[in-house]
Amino acid sequence: MQFNSTIPLFPLRQGIFPDGPLALNIFEVRYLDLIKRSHRDKTPFGVTWLAEGSELEVPGQMPRLLAYGCTAWVKHLEVVQPALFRIDCQGGLRFKVGELVRGPMGVWMAQVAYLDPDPVVPVPAQWQYLADRLGGLIAEHDGTGVAPNLALPRPLRLQDSGWVANRWAEMLPFSTEKKMRLLPEMDPLERLRLVAEWVGN
Repeated sequence: MQFNSTIPLFPLRQGIFPDGPLALNIFEVRYLDLIKRSHRDKTPFGVTWLAEGSELEVPGQMPRLLAYGCTAWVKHLEVVQPALFRIDCQGGLRFKVGELVRGPMGVWMAQVAYLDPDPVVPVPAQWQYLADRLGGLIAEHDGTGVAPNLALPRPLRLQDSGWVANRWAEMLPFSTEKKMRLLPEMDPLERLRLVAEWVGN
């Protein structure tokens, strides 16, 4: 695996999966600059899960990150105040985290190796109930603001195994350990199988 890209990171207690939504309030100076540049230049930043450390900057503290993350693209930016942004993002490519260094303005930078996007694999009949339940939940909560993880861009991909598995993975309160098993899984059918096992019938 080649670590051939360097990207800015936004470590969070709860990360995202490809194509998933992420809404954030941005107020730290280091991230105001990062988000402004990402939005202006249409470049992604990396969202990584925190294993140890704080989402807020703590002088002298280096966060410990889990091994995998996902890029995020800023789709909408609202300047509430000069020092407060509200942003809506969408998940992009998964990556493995390599060497971590402190960059300009205190933003952590990481060398990353990108994982290939999922191939499109139809949902098998035995797990169709997961796609059906997901479609029902999306329709039920559409536009309500009650379930932000279901505020998904169209078109929905309810026949795509990887997409369906990712939506369940970000929506349900699986442990971080389980999410870290799902995120790097390269076989979308295996990811969906694990979701089915953990969700139950």
